[in-house]
Amino acid sequence: MSGSPLPFVTVNVAITADGKLAPDSRHFVPFGSKRDQELMMELRSRADAVMSGARTVDLGKVDLGHGGKKYQQQRIENGLAEFNMRVIASGSASLDPNAHIFKKRFSPIVLLTTKAAPPGRLKRLSNLVDDVFISPGATIDFRAALAWLRQKWNVTRLLCEGGGEINAPVFRAKLVDELYVTICPVLFGGRRAPTMADGAGISKLADAIKVKLVRRELIDDELYCVYRLVRIF
Repeated sequence: MSGSPLPFVTVNVAITADGKLAPDSRHFVPFGSKRDQELMMELRSRADAVMSGARTVDLGKVDLGHGGKKYQQQRIENGLAEFNMRVIASGSASLDPNAHIFKKRFSPIVLLTTKAAPPGRLKRLSNLVDDVFISPGATIDFRAALAWLRQKWNVTRLLCEGGGEINAPVFRAKLVDELYVTICPVLFGGRRAPTMADGAGISKLADAIKVKLVRRELIDDELYCVYRLVRIF
């Protein structure tokens, strides 16, 4: 499946001025403006599927939905299904079976996980989702998983909303096509505070993932940036 077509992947994040996604407690608290929330829904209205990690989905009333009738209409005008598909990535299948997302059954929910996930957890979640992709080993093979989403579920545009542990391997595998970053006028600090790409980082500058700024806009004190990933293989 490595040579199969892949979806166009957009990563969307809101970060503090010091590059954090959440406080040192690692519990997300909304800090973006209403405009940033609108941007998130606009991006969802252009995507076949929205992907997040277990911890992002676990926290609060997260359903990865389209955001209401306005965006539902935008999806239809964009030639997409009325509701976006929802993809949850969790290598250990640690998603809470009682999470809010499972109470909202408006569109398919797919789980990306691994053979290393405890069988009991995987069985419980398999009964709650519409499909499961299982990678061999202990980490999700995102290239194979995205090829599967394209082939089986016809996902041509995928929006990734993190968090940092999910974004990082997708960046490292060179699967991201564009990156939306909202820089918000707050500071969190904290060495444990998550960033947009956590996990194992690079050890030398030559391995850095390169991006090109293609658009920016300042609205009040929030800076909106759009980057394209520079393809160097």
